[in-house]
Amino acid sequence: MDLRQLRYFVAVARERNFTRAAQMLHIAQPPLSRQIQLLEEELGVPLIIRKSRPVKLTEAGRLFYEQALQVLGRVEQMQAATRRVGLNQNSVLSIGFVASTLYGGLPSLVRKLRQHAPELDIQLLEMVSVQQIPALKEGRIDVGFGRMRHSDPNTVGIVLREERLVVAIPKDTPLAQDSSPLPVAALAGQKVIVYPKEPRPGYADQVLDVLQSHDARPAEVQEVREIQTALGLVAAEAGLCVIPSSARQMRSDVHYRLLEGKDATSPVILNHRIGDNSRYVDLVKQLIQEMYAEAPPWLDLEHNLLSHPPFGR
Repeated sequence: MDLRQLRYFVAVARERNFTRAAQMLHIAQPPLSRQIQLLEEELGVPLIIRKSRPVKLTEAGRLFYEQALQVLGRVEQMQAATRRVGLNQNSVLSIGFVASTLYGGLPSLVRKLRQHAPELDIQLLEMVSVQQIPALKEGRIDVGFGRMRHSDPNTVGIVLREERLVVAIPKDTPLAQDSSPLPVAALAGQKVIVYPKEPRPGYADQVLDVLQSHDARPAEVQEVREIQTALGLVAAEAGLCVIPSSARQMRSDVHYRLLEGKDATSPVILNHRIGDNSRYVDLVKQLIQEMYAEAPPWLDLEHNLLSHPPFGR
């Protein structure tokens, strides 16, 4: 499998037509078809339903298309960033993050970074927690903001805070008639929606572990890929979802209740390579300390159990 094949497949998937895709790529149709066939043979599954007009993607093809877009987008970022550094135009700081941190301090941190280091090219890459450790070790990111504790000897994980968990509840249902904190045991027998579906382990496992520790067995667990999908299903009265408190602002058409218990939290963790003495990593830590000293609304004590990142002085 090579990048050319990925580009060919993406072109066919977008155009839904081999002839138009070949014209766009400035190649003849037979070699295009042959490359897609070789790709399918290597993967061992069909990606495209050729008998339909326009052509359609199989379920595997849809997944491969999404992943191919991410790979090609990352390659383009890498090429552009390498050229900029090679031309001494600016330095690059790549930040990996889980989506829920966008509703806490990450946007403020990035704004402060741009103010304090205008020469810095900041690359923001969404990736789940379990992907951030190999990305750090491979040099694909410089710092990561995740939610999974780890014991990797080559990376440092600093817990910035323990964020309270809240339950997103469909409006006009019995549990939505009260706003007081909800015991975890109240989720027993409910349909619970968790995310991300993959890769695992991840935030979904944190939620399921909290339920298990309180012997709160759901009637059913539905796994989805993203928090946006999970909350949309809650709004459609398909079940409940446990999310970090700062993500409450994502939707106003569901009801939120804090979960009771000191273990009903999810950590926000800053990860970086051990021994990384980059001044930009130090700047990130300095700015985080300044942000926490300012006591922003997303850091209020009702929704967080830890409010002082333990950075060495």
